[in-house]
Amino acid sequence: MDYKIKEIANSICQISNHALEEIENLLRPKTIGKGTVFIREGQGIQLEYFLLEGICKSYLISPEGEEVTISFFTSKSILSPYTTRVNNQRSLLNFRALTDVHLASMDAAAFEQLMIENLEIRNFGNVVLRKELALKVDKEIGLAALTAKERLLAFRERYPSLENQIPHTDIASYLGITNVSLSRLRKDLSR
Repeated sequence: MDYKIKEIANSICQISNHALEEIENLLRPKTIGKGTVFIREGQGIQLEYFLLEGICKSYLISPEGEEVTISFFTSKSILSPYTTRVNNQRSLLNFRALTDVHLASMDAAAFEQLMIENLEIRNFGNVVLRKELALKVDKEIGLAALTAKERLLAFRERYPSLENQIPHTDIASYLGITNVSLSRLRKDLSR
């Protein structure tokens, strides 16, 4: 059993070794180089992903052609579940590796079948989905109700040290501010 998969799964909810083995039997490892877009909007990729190592982001392209960062994912996490990032079997989002990333992926339909057959795996999948939706709602509320400074502080709390590992343009986009505004906020907060 891969220790990282077990660690990721158990950080979400406790799951038996037997259920983990069933999930692991579906997983296929993949390494993706920094800067690579590995899921494109409109693409028909039907996979679920564990992020074993590295940092990546999900994003959209605005009507003006600019990247709008939706979420960040760091080592030992799960990417947005298939059902939250796909419509009509086509991706709604783009995903880019911000560092080299090591993923383990599995067919979404095969995982769904496991969820039907195994109550413990169904519970695990549902907890992953609920956590993803809670993160999306928190971000949406933050964009509507918090100042830019408060959003940056919340970002720092949620993603400690990420600010020093990825481009600030991605962080500014995630926070809904310009890169210049982010630079000013960082300067003000460092005083």
